[in-house]
Amino acid sequence: MSAEVRRAAQILRAGGLVAFPTETVYGLGADAANPQAVKKLYAVKRRPADHPVIVHFASAGTAFSWASHIPDSARQLARKFWPGPLTLILKRSALAQDFVTGGQDTVGVRVPSHPVAQELLKAFSGAIAAPSANRFGLVSPTTAAHVRDDLGSDADLVLEGGPSEVGIESTIIDLSGTSPMLLRPGHISKDALESIVGAIEEKTADSPRHSGGLERHYAPRTPARLVPAHALDREIAQGKDKVAVLAFSRPDERVDYWLRMPREPQAYAQRLYAALRELDSAGCERILVEAPPDSAEWAAVRDRLKRACGPG
Repeated sequence: MSAEVRRAAQILRAGGLVAFPTETVYGLGADAANPQAVKKLYAVKRRPADHPVIVHFASAGTAFSWASHIPDSARQLARKFWPGPLTLILKRSALAQDFVTGGQDTVGVRVPSHPVAQELLKAFSGAIAAPSANRFGLVSPTTAAHVRDDLGSDADLVLEGGPSEVGIESTIIDLSGTSPMLLRPGHISKDALESIVGAIEEKTADSPRHSGGLERHYAPRTPARLVPAHALDREIAQGKDKVAVLAFSRPDERVDYWLRMPREPQAYAQRLYAALRELDSAGCERILVEAPPDSAEWAAVRDRLKRACGPG
């Protein structure tokens, strides 16, 4: 075990905050059983108190101790996808207090696969509440440098772990009701989940509040707009301001800043947040994003882009 990880575990035990890598994005961690530590986490994030955080564990056994009821579907999904980028929403046990659940009777639990995250969780020997390591609602970090840019000294320690492999947040499935419900798409697709647990419903207005559930989230500070591919040229031609573009096609000389993205959904997702951050720092007045295909394999990317660009 590295000295940095041992130091990180000590900081968590003392009520401090540690940013650490996961396979999805970098998380900002606090002792999930310490109300003052979690209060500090919410303050640094500028996160609404009723917005729950996902709790991270080293193993399924410890994760399930935070649930009062564990359906067979949860055990099946854990066997298949944990450690990995999947969050399960379950009825909470007494270990999960209001300050991590947003006052709801459910808790989101996950077992990350990143080796540094696993090392930290084992060294800490407890549950770590860890939303993304950035200010609430802004673009999630996928490198340690992103964390430092966003949070500065507000994180007591930032553990290095290289660029995030997946690049977007975990899939969230709600197993607390009568039927499984997909709350947030991610790297693990709805089809992959349904191959294990059968039909999964789409979320409704009555679904539990969850990370990334707001209409505007993962958003750059520069106003961004999602544009169908057939309308991108017209949007560029009409604009008189400085514009940055995220697109699949080759650069257009009329555009001030252009980033070309991969046409494969997993590669696009892995690069997405770093690309949005780059465009956000380009000094342009707006960002145009070419909409990805309307197909199942692009569902998670479309979800993040729609929230990054906001309603409308």
